[in-house]
Amino acid sequence: MKKVAILQSNYIPWKGYFDIINSVDEFIIYDTMQYTKNDWRNRNQIKTAVGIQWLSIPVKIGGRISQNQTINQTQIADSGWSKKHWNAIKMNYAKSQYFKHYQTIFESLYAECSTESLLSLINYKFIIEINAILGIQTKISWDTDYGLIEGKTQRLVDLCQKVGADEYISGPAAKSYIQEDLFNQANIKLTWFDYSDYKEYTQLYPPFVHNVSVIDLIFNEGENAKMYLKSFNAINGGGGVTKYRYYAFKEGMAS
Repeated sequence: MKKVAILQSNYIPWKGYFDIINSVDEFIIYDTMQYTKNDWRNRNQIKTAVGIQWLSIPVKIGGRISQNQTINQTQIADSGWSKKHWNAIKMNYAKSQYFKHYQTIFESLYAECSTESLLSLINYKFIIEINAILGIQTKISWDTDYGLIEGKTQRLVDLCQKVGADEYISGPAAKSYIQEDLFNQANIKLTWFDYSDYKEYTQLYPPFVHNVSVIDLIFNEGENAKMYLKSFNAINGGGGVTKYRYYAFKEGMAS
């Protein structure tokens, strides 16, 4: 039984994003969708001594956001973002237990991404590296690897059919627009991922906050970070999904 999830790329996503990735056999990055401002595509949160801090990648926006600007066409407006973000992370996580263990990995990644012009590819590089850190081996692909059709839900169903999915796992936010009957007609099981009941972990600067970037979990828990994802506990409990290592790097995404 093949499980699939289809989501837009996010910048250094929170743990729930990686929980979904680890719950499926194939994760499809859905970046032909419209770019939306004030969303998770180009920003995320870290913890600091004075509260939550947003790290936002500056992007180029046309005269107005329209269906003509997709996520995979969105370009970076200022290459200096990378150094600023890394300095903020280093300043606020230097005292976390496992920061030094992962410092070189992330410092190199931020340096590499400083020359990248497309938001999608920056997000992709972070997702792939964090997957490796967490031991996630799910196959990663792009929606553009498969022919696309119109219609929000129908496009998802079509992608599932093209990859041979028996079950589609979705985040709960999609309940506002997904037409469940289309999945039923295609004999594809629709499962809503449950983001509740996450365990708290060691975290600097109380009170505890769940919905920060997964790097917070990694720097504070190290190799134990994956045990705070519900999908790892489910797999370890027996069964689980078949895993693949697959780096589907796509060039020329802005064309």
